[in-house]
Amino acid sequence: MGKNREMVGSTEFEKSFLDIFHRLCYRHHTWQVWRDFVMMSACAIANAVDHRSDVQKLREDSYLETVKRYSKEEIEQLCELLAVTVSALDENPAQDFLGSLYMKLNFGNENKGQFFTPWHIAELMAKIQMDDAIAGKIDSEGYISVNDSCCGAGCMLMAFADVCKNSLKVNYQQSVFFVGQDIDPLAAMMSYIQISLLGCPGYIVVGNSLTDSIGGTVLEPLSHKPEDIWFTPLYFSDIWAIRRFCSCGNFMGNGESEALQTPKEEKVILPEHIEQKKVVVKKHSSKKKAFSWKDFFTVKGKGKK
Repeated sequence: MGKNREMVGSTEFEKSFLDIFHRLCYRHHTWQVWRDFVMMSACAIANAVDHRSDVQKLREDSYLETVKRYSKEEIEQLCELLAVTVSALDENPAQDFLGSLYMKLNFGNENKGQFFTPWHIAELMAKIQMDDAIAGKIDSEGYISVNDSCCGAGCMLMAFADVCKNSLKVNYQQSVFFVGQDIDPLAAMMSYIQISLLGCPGYIVVGNSLTDSIGGTVLEPLSHKPEDIWFTPLYFSDIWAIRRFCSCGNFMGNGESEALQTPKEEKVILPEHIEQKKVVVKKHSSKKKAFSWKDFFTVKGKGKK
């Protein structure tokens, strides 16, 4: 079963992605295209939900400076790359889609010891962490948190989400809080894109986990460089906003109220904005203007809905 699921992501979608990617490389260096695609995608997702004014402006300025390098046709191709990534993770969430492509394109830095964890290893490690205590903590406290201090492209976090959903039957969107950190900004943004598209609530931090420690609390992190904290779209969902409020005020004591307890058999769904994008890839609504990936990659859109 695991092998078949992995093959889906390594054939059709990877082939489509690489075909578009190599067309973009006719006029630009391969590393620059990859870096710009990841940065622009991350900024587009983040600025749609994270409205910290100073941080939003920094990311918007970086985005606008980068997009100048590309023609209209090339911007459309960048849109297609993100659309393929969304489709690949929708078809098969049990894969490190961007991390796998990163290594196949030989972007890994051996001198820095940069080797992304294969999916089957990450899945095994996630299963080892699962026991009755996990379910018990979710029942008593409402949620658990998972942290990968050297997250790379997010493979370990994604595998944990997949095991929660398919082995424990846990709705990770309401019961698991995801935190990742990586010293490589590009790897951190790749992780941010992928866990955002999977609907994981949490954040990714750019920085050295040994020397650049994050202050505050798990739910409310603090950093001397706020722009280095990338909050996922589901971080801003109602249930996690309530938990942050209660955590700061310590109103809930040692556990959560019944209203915040996670339904055990609730179906895991994609966040609203991602569902909308997924539908638009296949068909357009006649009642209102259809959402377009191109809007995320144009000066007019600037990463806003």
